[in-house]
This record gives sequence, structure tokens and C-alpha cells, in this order.
Amino acid sequence: MKILPIREDLKKYLNKRRLEKKFEKQKFLFEQNPFHPSLETELLEPQKMRFWSFRIDRKYRAIFIFLENNSVEIIDINNHYQ
Repeated sequence: MKILPIREDLKKYLNKRRLEKKFEKQKFLFEQNPFHPSLETELLEPQKMRFWSFRIDRKYRAIFIFLENNSVEIIDINNHYQ
């Protein structure tokens, strides 16, 4: 599974919160196995929208969509407990 390069605004979000290393670690795990237990990958509600998330750390999650050709696009990174 391949994660497409993330947008600049998401890179800034990660940088501002000092999450770059955690994100890279989780990205590596995701690319090896999108459903690795430590990622806690889940389908979000409403399920018909087909938005998924995986854990960056206890507080932050990456929201993504599956694309064709075995890749995903991260569409948001946010505080899971807002």
C-alpha cells in the first residue's frame, strides 16, 4: 500500500505539533500493513462516505481514502478528541 505525498498544509500541521517522526513511523507501518494493530485503522461514520483513519499517536489521527492502484490519499490530520 502506498501513501501519496501529503499536502503542504498537512506537513505544516505535523511540523507545528512536532509529529513528523511519529507520522513517518506510522506511515511505514501502514505501507507494510494498513491494518497493523498499532495503527487502529478504522472506517469512519457514515460508512457510505468511505473515509478511514489510522492512529499517529494517542491524540492525533490521519484521515484517508483508498484510491485505485493500491494507494491512499491522506485528506486530513486532526486531533481525535476535539
